[in-house]
Amino acid sequence: MTVDVLRRPALADRRARVAVAVLFFTNGALFANLLPRYPQIKADLGIGNAAYGLAVAAFPAGAITAGLAAGILVRRFGSARVAVGGTLLTGVGILAAGLADSVVVFAGALFLAGAMDAFTDVAQNAHGLRVQRRYGRSIINSFHAIWSIGAVTGGSMAAAAIALGVSRGPHLLFSAAVFAVAACVALRYCLPGPETEAEPAAQTGTEDSAPSPVRAPAAGLRTGWVLAALVLIATAGTLVEDAGMSWATLYLSDSLHATAALAASGYVALVGAQFVGRIVGDRLVDRFGQRAVARSGALIAAVGMGLALAVPTVPGTVLGFAAAGFGVATLVPAAMHEADELPGLKPGSGLTLVSWLMRLGFLLSPPVVGLVADATSLRAGLLVVPLAGLLVLLCAGVLRPRHR
Repeated sequence: MTVDVLRRPALADRRARVAVAVLFFTNGALFANLLPRYPQIKADLGIGNAAYGLAVAAFPAGAITAGLAAGILVRRFGSARVAVGGTLLTGVGILAAGLADSVVVFAGALFLAGAMDAFTDVAQNAHGLRVQRRYGRSIINSFHAIWSIGAVTGGSMAAAAIALGVSRGPHLLFSAAVFAVAACVALRYCLPGPETEAEPAAQTGTEDSAPSPVRAPAAGLRTGWVLAALVLIATAGTLVEDAGMSWATLYLSDSLHATAALAASGYVALVGAQFVGRIVGDRLVDRFGQRAVARSGALIAAVGMGLALAVPTVPGTVLGFAAAGFGVATLVPAAMHEADELPGLKPGSGLTLVSWLMRLGFLLSPPVVGLVADATSLRAGLLVVPLAGLLVLLCAGVLRPRHR
């Protein structure tokens, strides 16, 4: 191990790491403040499961529509500014969705929020990878763990607001204002300079700069197949996340007759367990490799949620969502990191493509689950979670194995 690897990160790098963590936190918390409000919005708008599924699919539709422009914006304005600007506008879209008085306005507001969230997602991950290169070791999972903390915080804020009888408008306005201020403060401590600057750790013989099994094959068709597999892995992770976002509260309240405050615990359990998985994720990956961690997690998600659906109870379902969240914790960070190092692509292109295409999971999942729920039951629709686990088991071979 070289001296460069062991060097203590500079103060500016440590501050930048905290700043990126704040951006991930606000990104997770903003949308999570809206999710437990979905059953109330659905009831107020008087729509069925299929219409509801199509409406909430507007969020990923906006992300897919705008997603490919994220790379252009990052190169033009810088990843930190794009992340913060996207955060501010995401808050506006979420507030508008919470106040919507028609399904059209609700879907339109979610479309805007999704588009802005796509910009934030790519930009904050790009800036996080810049900081990671300066550190000379893996820290990307820790950023995604902070996102999970933000999501738990946001979901808990919403559950508390519901329990206290706070209406949607004041609740979501407060949320948007608080996290907008946090993001603007974080901007001051992000890394300066262009996105393409050579980072110190990237110039040394660190683990991140060493050839990986994914980078070794010649570019071309092989790279395309690997990229497709990485997209499927990331999409499987988003399918599970969407099940918690869009349907956990609804399933617990409508199908299992949990109270409104208790129904919010399904999503909170998923992102809480996801946080735990991401906190330990870097160490697990270093010890066992991305491939083994992904396969083990996929098995936990498939079996845990499968058992919860087979024997439906409120405690069992909450535990099932927790198992699903823990199981998919490292999938999106792993896919993004591997894609960012693929040969034959322009810098940042692999990251942008995976971030963009994985949102197909968010786009396709709500209407499909909604249609299945209307035709049979929401319990059957949630089989998408164990099926996503099986998909990861099939595709995880493209991830790097344990270093020997």
